[in-house]
Amino acid sequence: MTALDATHDPALRSWVASANEPGTDFPIQNLPMGIVRERGRQGGARVGVAIGGHVLDLAAAVRAGLFEGDALAAAVATLGPTLNPWMALSPALRRTLRRGISAILREGSRAEAAHRARPLLLPLDDVEPQLPAAIGDYTDFYASVHHATNVGSMFRPDNPLLPNYKWVPIGYHGRASSIVVSGTPVRRPVGQVQERPEAPPVVKPSARLDYELELGAFVGPGNALGAPIPLGQAGNHVAGFCLVNDWSARDVQAWEYQPLGPFLAKNFATSISPWVVTADALVPYRTALPPRAPGDPAPLGYLHDPADAALGALDVTLEAWLSSRAMRERGMGPVRLSRSSTRDLYWTTGQMVAHHTMNGCNLRPGDLLASGTVSGPERGARGCLLELTWRGSEPITLPTGEQRRFLEDGDEVTLRGRCAREGFATIGFGDCRGVIEPAG
Repeated sequence: MTALDATHDPALRSWVASANEPGTDFPIQNLPMGIVRERGRQGGARVGVAIGGHVLDLAAAVRAGLFEGDALAAAVATLGPTLNPWMALSPALRRTLRRGISAILREGSRAEAAHRARPLLLPLDDVEPQLPAAIGDYTDFYASVHHATNVGSMFRPDNPLLPNYKWVPIGYHGRASSIVVSGTPVRRPVGQVQERPEAPPVVKPSARLDYELELGAFVGPGNALGAPIPLGQAGNHVAGFCLVNDWSARDVQAWEYQPLGPFLAKNFATSISPWVVTADALVPYRTALPPRAPGDPAPLGYLHDPADAALGALDVTLEAWLSSRAMRERGMGPVRLSRSSTRDLYWTTGQMVAHHTMNGCNLRPGDLLASGTVSGPERGARGCLLELTWRGSEPITLPTGEQRRFLEDGDEVTLRGRCAREGFATIGFGDCRGVIEPAG
C-alpha cells in the first residue's frame, strides 16, 4: 500500500483561495483528475486537475515549463483528450506527478511557478466535464452484503443469500458504451415487463426505474491475457475512483434476469462523476476490512492478503439526494434519501481485481469496476429505492407531499461522496447527477 507523504499534510494550503474554503470537495490534498472542455466551444477536450472552484489545465502547464524531471515525463501522459495514458502509468510515476502538481499549487510554491500557473486556471463553472476515460470494459460487482441480503429477503425470505455469495465476489459485465458523465439526462427505458404472473409480457416504459449508489474504480496499468493479478499487487492496478449510478429498471430486471443476470434493465445508462479521485489521494482514508461474521467462510487463498485485510477497504461516505420537478419549481432543495459507507462492503477493490483476473482475464487502462449498490445495516443506509421502499410497499414522502416508490419523470438524483478522518483534510468526489426524461 502507498504510504502517506507531504501531499496529505492537513496543514497544506493553496494560493488558489477557493481550495482553502471549508466544505470544498477539492482542497489541495485531493487534486482529482478529469477531462474538461471550455463551455460553449467545440473540441479542445483536455486533462485538468480540480483545485477548489477551478481547474488547472495540465497540457498548458506542461507547455509553460512547470514540470521537470520525472514529473515532466509523467505529465506528458496528460497531453491527450482522455486519462487512459495517465492511468497506464506506473503507480510511482502517477505519484510523482501528483507531488509535482501539489508543489505548483501550494501556498509558498516558487513565486515564478505560481505566477505562470495562475493564468492556466479555468473556473469550474466555465468548463463542461467529459467522460474521464475511454472506457473499454465495465464490470459491476455485488460487494455489499447488506444490499444482497435485503434484495434476497424480498424474493427468498428463508434464504436471502445464495450459497456462493460469501465465497466469491459476484459481478456481471455491463455496457461500456452507455456510460455517461454526470449531468447527462437519462431517458426512461422501454422493455419487456410481465405485469401479472398468468399473463404474457408487454412492452412498455419501465414503471420501476431506480438508482444505485456505487463507488467505481478505474483500472491502471492492467495485466496481460493469461496473467492473473495477485491480491498483493492489485493496488498497483487501480488508478483512481469515481461515483457510479447504475440506473436500473426493476420491472424489466425481474422478467429478464434469469438465467443469465442483468441485461436491458441496466445497459440503457450508467452515470459516473467526472473527477477521478486518485488512489494516492485516498491513502489517509484506507481502513481494515470488517471482520467476517461468525460462521462465515474464510476467503480462499487468492482472496486473502494481510495488507489488503489491514488497509484494503476505503472509508467513503456516500449519499443519494432526490429533487422532483415540483420541488425545483417551488425553489425547494433536494432531500437526502440515504447515507451509507464503503466501510460496510464485504469485498475490497483489491479482491475484486484479483478475482476478475484469476482466470487470466486481462484488464486494461481505463476499464471501470463498480462496487454494486453500497448499503449499510440501517434503513437510512439503503442505497437504492428498491430497498428504501421495500419493492414499493413503503413509499417515501417528499416535502411537496409527493410520494415515491420508484423514480418519476423529472426527478433528479444526485450522488455525493466524502472522505473525512481526524487529523486529515476532508476531500470529496464532486456530484454525480442525472434527470429522468420521459420514454421516447
